[in-house]
Amino acid sequence: MSDENKKPEEQPTAATPEADAPAAQPETAEETGVDPIEVLKAENTDLKDRALRAMADMENLRRRTEKEIKDARQYSVSSFARDMLNVSDNLRRALEALPEEDRKNADAGVAALIEGVEMIERDLLNQLEKNGVKKLEPEGQKFDPNFHQAMFEVPNTEVPNNTVVQVVQAGYVIGDRVLRPAMVGVSKGGPKEVAQNSDADAGQTVDKSA
Repeated sequence: MSDENKKPEEQPTAATPEADAPAAQPETAEETGVDPIEVLKAENTDLKDRALRAMADMENLRRRTEKEIKDARQYSVSSFARDMLNVSDNLRRALEALPEEDRKNADAGVAALIEGVEMIERDLLNQLEKNGVKKLEPEGQKFDPNFHQAMFEVPNTEVPNNTVVQVVQAGYVIGDRVLRPAMVGVSKGGPKEVAQNSDADAGQTVDKSA
């Protein structure tokens, strides 16, 4: 039987260059000149750095969230507290409108009414204080524009200049924020206050956003 009559499957397979060539072997770390231990160390260092950064970000987020929650709790009543101060002011004006002589000579019914109004005023201020609202006591202190609003000057040579000598309207703070500045009268004509070098006070700021 000649080669032409052989079936295709019986024909000898021609060798191809691809078949004869040995399979390509991946380069080893030794051949590339890279130390696998150093590669693993670099990867480990990178992973540690990423983990530390992620932990730092989470800690910062936690602190910011805690501060926001604290501020929300502390200052959420600011608007309401400011409105309640107007009620307290009106109660005080009502009491001050009654002359002292009339209060002394008032009968039992009027005296009881006056006492009741004073109790309401005290209770209102106590409730505000429970919610972080505190009254400023600026009289005799140095005028501070962060907490006080000067309404007029009072000639007085016995106290240093810019000393609060009269309070026209009480001021209040809530937390570290000014809820309402105190309206005051300040001294004028007295000795100048000796400048004090206080580094601790230099960086202090007052949040007036309540």
